[in-house]
Amino acid sequence: MIIRQYAADDLPEVVALWNEEAVKHHYKGLTNESFNSTFIEQPYYDPECVLVACSEQNELVGFAAGCTGDDLPLGDVAGYITCVWVKEGSDQQLVHQLVERLEQRFVQLGKVQAEVLFFNPIKLVWNMPSEPKHEHNNAPGISKDLPLYHCLIERGYADRATQCGMYLKLGEFVVPDDIVAKEQRAAEKGYTVTRFDPAVHHELQGLLAALGNPQWQREILEAAAQRVPFVVAALDDQCVGFAGPIVRQDNGRAYFSGIGVHPEHEGHGLGSVLFFRMVEAFQQVGCEYSSLFTGSNNPAIRIYEKAGFTIEKQFSILRKERLA
Repeated sequence: MIIRQYAADDLPEVVALWNEEAVKHHYKGLTNESFNSTFIEQPYYDPECVLVACSEQNELVGFAAGCTGDDLPLGDVAGYITCVWVKEGSDQQLVHQLVERLEQRFVQLGKVQAEVLFFNPIKLVWNMPSEPKHEHNNAPGISKDLPLYHCLIERGYADRATQCGMYLKLGEFVVPDDIVAKEQRAAEKGYTVTRFDPAVHHELQGLLAALGNPQWQREILEAAAQRVPFVVAALDDQCVGFAGPIVRQDNGRAYFSGIGVHPEHEGHGLGSVLFFRMVEAFQQVGCEYSSLFTGSNNPAIRIYEKAGFTIEKQFSILRKERLA
């Protein structure tokens, strides 16, 4: 068996392997173009982290990918393992060999640990098992039914947490009465939950700064500037919470960056009201479905389930702390 760097001539065979093996586990099938945009034409591409395995007959039977970047979360100490696929019927020890090559590359680059984590910049799209036409834009780990999972456990990786991929088909969503009642109680304290209006609402930038999430600051301020709708909680017209933006993607999926409530205004039920009003807004703009992922121990999972979201797939987050 020969393990080597991926070469452009391997493209048809790698895509065929992906569409044979990865698709079995609900990952979205790839075209030549989407393979290149996902793995090759991305800013953290390292040719020594994109590998293929070939048999003695020169048949491509394995593919592995990872990435590194000092500016990534944990990137100063860790490399990311993205995926490993081996053709069914091949020696599964090949999974170990491919992982070992990725680990060796991480060590060469000065990394001391390896991560399977949603901060990986290579996003793998997966389809809902209950509705294969609907997809989520990132697999936040790997599921326990993958040969890669068992390989990593055998190699000393710790299964650190479970992320739940959740799904809601829209069209019949209604904000439940107890959430409406919670909203009314907040209104009695002076809070309103409504669409952001730049002519009315102020202190949006201060709210986002207090929440301390750079992605939220970037995306929500951009939404405000471009008049993309999102939901806010306000007190005397001052923004104290947000949810959104309200974006319908081309595939019908509802996209939002996040939900946040100013720490000084927590405890009034604003987070759950914002979430339900956001889902209602998605339905109003014609989104067909919503998907998200959250930790299995996150109390917010109860809010999502109350809204009708169901767990479609569970992903494990893994780490190996000592590579050398």
